[in-house]
Amino acid sequence: MSSSAKVDPTARVEDGARLAEGVEIGPFCTVGADVVLEAGVKLISHVAIAGHTTVGAGSTVYPFASLGFPPQSVHYKGEPSRLVIGRDCTIREHVTMNVGTAGGHMETRVGDGGFFMVGCHVAHDCSVGAKAIFANNATLAGHVSVGDNVFLGGLSAVHQFVRIGDGAMIGGMCGVHFDVIPFGLMMEGHPGLRSLNYTGLKRRGLSLQQRRQLQGAYRELFYGKGTLVERTDRVAELFADDANVMSIVEFVRGAGKRRLTVPADAEHVAEPEAA
Repeated sequence: MSSSAKVDPTARVEDGARLAEGVEIGPFCTVGADVVLEAGVKLISHVAIAGHTTVGAGSTVYPFASLGFPPQSVHYKGEPSRLVIGRDCTIREHVTMNVGTAGGHMETRVGDGGFFMVGCHVAHDCSVGAKAIFANNATLAGHVSVGDNVFLGGLSAVHQFVRIGDGAMIGGMCGVHFDVIPFGLMMEGHPGLRSLNYTGLKRRGLSLQQRRQLQGAYRELFYGKGTLVERTDRVAELFADDANVMSIVEFVRGAGKRRLTVPADAEHVAEPEAA
């Protein structure tokens, strides 16, 4: 334990826990023996951290958050899996994040700069990218992959093994059953993809021309002729010099036989080989 760590006398820190410079542990927190708290981490109060869990430098954890406890999986047998949380994350009240499993990657990972509002859940073996924002009670089932700069609205829920690409936005109360392309937008009351996440694209500083390129690729991908494979190849050829479009192409090609979330009026392209 660092000599500069501040630990409230009501907190319980097990022998073996590693506390870096500037760590602050507030009243009634519990910190397990295999926990690593990097520089400047703050546990406000009543935070419980267990297992092989690392919380990145500068992160703040609010009351009643539960981090690194065994996953909610009947297949978990006590293996020493991990939870790794990045730098400068904000983890609000009642957030839960579990360690991984032997049936997954043995690790649950959360990227830098994440903002997790009240009651969010990150299940075992999930991977969450940098600067993700989860609104109240957004939940991930096991083995979900979430890209960078993704927004999940309140009360949204993502099915196990689903992938959500960089820059996507999932509206409140949405259920996500299939993969969502980078920059995709889902909204409650609109089955499938609503459109591209144009608000997010603007906030990231993409020019009008860049946004129009993405719009053209989106239309060709979901409304063009031929199979999804053929349309994806055509988009790759037409927009080969556009890194943003090519990130969508790579995402779709990486789907294999997985299903994609598609616009409601383009349901016939849900299967990778559909006509």
